[in-house]
Amino acid sequence: MRKRVAAAALAAAVLAGTAACGGDDAGSDGPVSLRMTIWSSNEAHLKLFNEIAEAYRAEHPNVASITYDSLPLETYTTTLTTQIAGGNPPDLAWLFENSAPDFVSSGALVPLDDTLKDTAGYEYDSLVPAALKLWQRDGQLYAYPFSTSPFGVFVNTDLVAAAGKQNPAELAAAGKWDWTAALDLATAVNAKTGKAGLVVRDWDYKAWDNLSTVWTGWGAQAWSDDGKTCGFDAPEMVEAMTVLHKAIFVDKALPGPGTAADFFAGEAALTVTQISRAALLQDGKFKWDLVPLPAGPKGPYAVIGQGGIGVLKRGENAEVAADFLAYLTNPANSAKLAQFFPPPRTTLLTADTLAKTNPLLSPEQLQSVVIDGITQGVVKPNHTGQAELNQAVRAALDPLWKPDADVKAVLGAVCASIAPQLAK
Repeated sequence: MRKRVAAAALAAAVLAGTAACGGDDAGSDGPVSLRMTIWSSNEAHLKLFNEIAEAYRAEHPNVASITYDSLPLETYTTTLTTQIAGGNPPDLAWLFENSAPDFVSSGALVPLDDTLKDTAGYEYDSLVPAALKLWQRDGQLYAYPFSTSPFGVFVNTDLVAAAGKQNPAELAAAGKWDWTAALDLATAVNAKTGKAGLVVRDWDYKAWDNLSTVWTGWGAQAWSDDGKTCGFDAPEMVEAMTVLHKAIFVDKALPGPGTAADFFAGEAALTVTQISRAALLQDGKFKWDLVPLPAGPKGPYAVIGQGGIGVLKRGENAEVAADFLAYLTNPANSAKLAQFFPPPRTTLLTADTLAKTNPLLSPEQLQSVVIDGITQGVVKPNHTGQAELNQAVRAALDPLWKPDADVKAVLGAVCASIAPQLAK
């Protein structure tokens, strides 16, 4: 309880404190050091980020250094807001879609429209309007949707073969890749190999919003489109979570609470995640594939995770930081970064273009998972006051992760817990 209250109070204090705070654009006349917080510590990601930073510094001798501060994913937003509250804000920050409403509405970020539009060769009009929506307020863009990345399913085809099951790509081609088939495959792998069947990466019975990659197939929503009505007790959600609960505790298709399995270490047959993780497959430990999310009772669907990069007003070098953001996300650099982070640019969202910088993925995989996903997908749950909501939903869902849980009752309790906040 203390952690939940502290997290909510911290977020409220930081965002309120930054709302009226203007940026200090000092530093343009002397050496400037920029710091950007990111969630990844992957060597391939950092190598590319640093190459772009060095190219920018070569053109801007007043910029002495650009460093990337890799924060743990699990505590990323809390750590970022702690830095801001403690008077040590980064110049730029990678923001997750679930915290976008709070940051965009807080006044903590510098509007980017003028900088991006005035940058020669930026091609602002090529940005997909739908991808910008979450990061805009009153016609202003407060963070660039750096990564608009649909979720897909990576497949360890060696484990699938060991279980004697048909490959998901073959099932998809035959129109038979759905959640029934996926969970049946996952159960068979666990029973015959002892390895995990399916892992929803980064969920770990904590980050509940990642389960939207599953329940959306049933037409379920965490809350209504206007954010005012809870959706956890709706029949679609009850059905989806009942299927998931059985898959965990009866069929053993997913690892149970407290059991870790890393797909990229060869410990699971299937994992739901985004293509930015493909870099973890370069060692060739096993044969693998990438397929779209399985169809649900409502048919095929896609879920998108977005990461936006914003410039903090409280950073010491907001003007220079905004200029670097324009360089980092220009068409040329967006094309390079597209191998990990699908850009919101219509000019780059073609299978042939993405394939040039995605050697690990085929044009067919890029089309079916990335391009079709961006076109059709819904963004993961997001809401104002998300930090407090996250804690409340997670706590209310905890009783669900027991073998004898009453799924409907637990989901009803979730709504009882968060309804007052949704109604604000």
